[in-house]
Amino acid sequence: MELLGFSASQVHPLASLAEAGSFLSGNAAALFVWADFSTEEVTAAPDAWRENVRQLAGAAILDLHLADATNAAHPSYFDTTNAYDMVIFRKLTFETSRAIAEAEPQEPAPAGAPKTSGDGTARARRYPPGFLPALARIDTQPVTFFVFDTLLVTVRNGPSRTVDQVRQRLLELCQAPRPQTAPARGNGQPLLHGVRPPNRPEDLMLRLLNAMVDRYLELRAPLTRQLDRWQRALLNSRRSFSSWEGLLDARIQLRKLEHLSEEQRDALQEFRDSLLDNRYSSDQHGTPVAIPGRDEVLLVRINDVMEHIQRVLAHARRLEDSIESAVQIHFSAVAHRTNRTMRMLTLITALFMPLTLITGIFGMNFERMPWLQAPDGFWWSIGLMGAVVVVLGALWAVARQLER
Repeated sequence: MELLGFSASQVHPLASLAEAGSFLSGNAAALFVWADFSTEEVTAAPDAWRENVRQLAGAAILDLHLADATNAAHPSYFDTTNAYDMVIFRKLTFETSRAIAEAEPQEPAPAGAPKTSGDGTARARRYPPGFLPALARIDTQPVTFFVFDTLLVTVRNGPSRTVDQVRQRLLELCQAPRPQTAPARGNGQPLLHGVRPPNRPEDLMLRLLNAMVDRYLELRAPLTRQLDRWQRALLNSRRSFSSWEGLLDARIQLRKLEHLSEEQRDALQEFRDSLLDNRYSSDQHGTPVAIPGRDEVLLVRINDVMEHIQRVLAHARRLEDSIESAVQIHFSAVAHRTNRTMRMLTLITALFMPLTLITGIFGMNFERMPWLQAPDGFWWSIGLMGAVVVVLGALWAVARQLER
């Protein structure tokens, strides 16, 4: 469990939920608290955990939402109640992020090395030389956000490089010494080294989501390098392509990435619609009126996150289309090489057919035939065969020249 309290210009590490409650009730400048939990901490005592959250937020989390938060296979999803909003977002696993971050573009994975999945199990499949199994590393896990008015609760399954980095960055930037005259923006909060601390739980959630989506954007470089290797392997005329199982895995993982991006986009779209619905109300004449206190920055941030997700989705679709095109080009190249081979065989067959006819005629068992008893009959037949070959070659050369 990790607790951070946010005031107007500072971030305060908190030791317990009781201290977090004191921070919210006893600090006039307190804005909200971020409580980060692991799934094990929630499932160990779910009733006690929910009661602690209720005392801190003033509202209880529903049973179905608690079950969704502890479900490791739950897709990206959004739901709302009168007390809080729930957003489930599937992020890259810690092992996946670390493997992609440590991947060296100049050092491809050795052929035949076992591949490791997100749960640490080794894969026995073999991939072609120079194959960077970035697609084989795409494993995800859900992170659940419960957004209250003065509390942000995150529940995640396992370690998260992104959450740890965002927490550390907030502590470093917001606890650093500030200049004497810090410029103000918006609601008068000072900008700390060009970064304003979040002033609402929704703002912090969108920053975390943006960092998680950026992990997906980091996949573009290794996936593009991998696609280049696939295309070279598919179009290599000196070596026949046989790693169809690895190519099928790549297509499956790309489709998985596409579905993940679509679910994330739909969940954030519903969250954005909820923000817009809560941002406006109607007066007595039915005219939409903006509710005071709603920050335009939230809409800007959520639009930015959705645009990043759209880029990941578009990149996955482009890669899938590129693989399809590479496969089609591969089969076209194979068909072209087969046609060239058949053309050469047809040419040789056409040249030898008249020669076979001549040898067949002179091989008939008649008692009297021309040139059989002649001293130069053999050489006459050889000359006749050569003349036939020369005439046919000349005719084909003229026809080819006319065709050009």
